[in-house]
Amino acid sequence: MQHRFAADRDGEHSHAEKPRASGPPGRLGGLRAASTPCHGEGSLAPEHQDQHRGATVSNTPAEQIVWIDCEMTGLDVDRDGLCEIAVIVTDFDLTPLDPGFEVVINPGPDALEQMNDFVRSMHAGSGLLPRIEAGVSVEEAERQVLDYVNRFVGPGRRPLVAGNTIGMDRRFIAKYMPVLEERLHYRSIDVSTIKELARRWYVPAYFNAPEKRGGHRALADIAESIQELAYFRETVMLEAPGPDKTVTAEIARRMGERYAPFIDGEPQPPR
Repeated sequence: MQHRFAADRDGEHSHAEKPRASGPPGRLGGLRAASTPCHGEGSLAPEHQDQHRGATVSNTPAEQIVWIDCEMTGLDVDRDGLCEIAVIVTDFDLTPLDPGFEVVINPGPDALEQMNDFVRSMHAGSGLLPRIEAGVSVEEAERQVLDYVNRFVGPGRRPLVAGNTIGMDRRFIAKYMPVLEERLHYRSIDVSTIKELARRWYVPAYFNAPEKRGGHRALADIAESIQELAYFRETVMLEAPGPDKTVTAEIARRMGERYAPFIDGEPQPPR
């Protein structure tokens, strides 16, 4: 979904494309797949517990990140449908644990018939359109994605979801794949947010970001999103572990003074 139906420098997705099986690790822009999947619950401290389909699930996110990209027949969640979904699971250092998974979906005749010319042309150019008719049902696609995610993320925690403009993907997932949505953590990592901040505060980094070559296919698009976050991590973020306690305390004090009038002050009538 690297396009969002308005091709721009940011490379958001259009969400209506692509069928493919696992690709080679080389597709991930130099990121190499980790040698073994991580099934454990990691070292993050546990938080509150809730019930998830009868099993106790921590609200602390899993250490794995589930990257998702969808291709759709349009952006109207009530009228359009999913026609492809791809997943790559990484660790917290953005190392892929596997080359990835994708499945083509047949959303049904109604969703296909109302697809506009722009989206139809895009999916034809990517090679997705002729494969949709033979795609699986959305229910079968959901089952396959769940099976794939569960290979890498144990049942005790929900994984964070990441991608470009991931909120749009999640709207379609919530509507058409509700069991998958329930499996995922409610928090998301949106690479588009970092990209927009870089556009305003780190202009050279923004304009020198890796070129998009995914061609509106879900698996390549999501691999590029991982590459993009890895790039911005090195170009606009401080080297880990960041400033020490003294420096961060001073910054917190200054920010507290700066924004206290807005946090603690009384609301003022419009001028």
